[in-house]
Amino acid sequence: MKKNVPYEVLYHDDSIVAVSKRSGLLVAADRYDQTAPRLDLELEKEFGRLFALHRIDKDTSGVVLYARTQESHRNLSLQFQNRQVEKIYHALVNGRPLWKSHHEETRLLPDGDPMHRTVVSKRQGKPSITDFRVLASCPPYTWLEARPVTGRTHQIRAHLWANQLSIVCDPLYGGNQKPVRLSEIKRSWRGDPFEERPLLERLGLHAYQLTVIHPVSQEKITFTAPYPRDLDAVRKQLVKIHGQDPLSV
Repeated sequence: MKKNVPYEVLYHDDSIVAVSKRSGLLVAADRYDQTAPRLDLELEKEFGRLFALHRIDKDTSGVVLYARTQESHRNLSLQFQNRQVEKIYHALVNGRPLWKSHHEETRLLPDGDPMHRTVVSKRQGKPSITDFRVLASCPPYTWLEARPVTGRTHQIRAHLWANQLSIVCDPLYGGNQKPVRLSEIKRSWRGDPFEERPLLERLGLHAYQLTVIHPVSQEKITFTAPYPRDLDAVRKQLVKIHGQDPLSV
């Protein structure tokens, strides 16, 4: 991903565009901030009119897919609606879960508390399903794979919160935005604490893979977004220390 371009094109043809976006960029218009930078507007400079199919959080990096025609939009929208799309996220969380894999099925209510978080609500929430799997244990962190079956707002973050887990650098669900620093994970670190720059200081959630049926060829197609530079720097350092790589599982 080039420094001044907030996205990397993974694939495009006459029907679809798949990109990997940086953290901090909105996928579409936001009701709270109408002037915030938007991925769709940036992409339309290169590809012309696009049709939104799904959203990922502003602070999440990774795969986003758009349709380029109304026909493709109808076809792919039905795939999302019918839960035919396979979505895989990677998350770096604080601590360690008690399970190696976990099926979370709860009813979630978006904007359910004064902090506008998505909360568990048996009476008002909508059915929400995420399957989790441990990819690598790297104390004090754990790499998790999350496969959301449904697509509720903040679903992965809310489901982790319901399991007393939080993604690193998540002030909304984790209670703080403490960055990941090499000095705190490497015992032999001998750098200058006043000069040290954090390895990661944004939400450690990445939309890693998205699989759909191509609206024209009808073939299954998978888009994979490489880890952004900051997340990959954390991965490499944790691999050196613990020998476990989330990308080799």
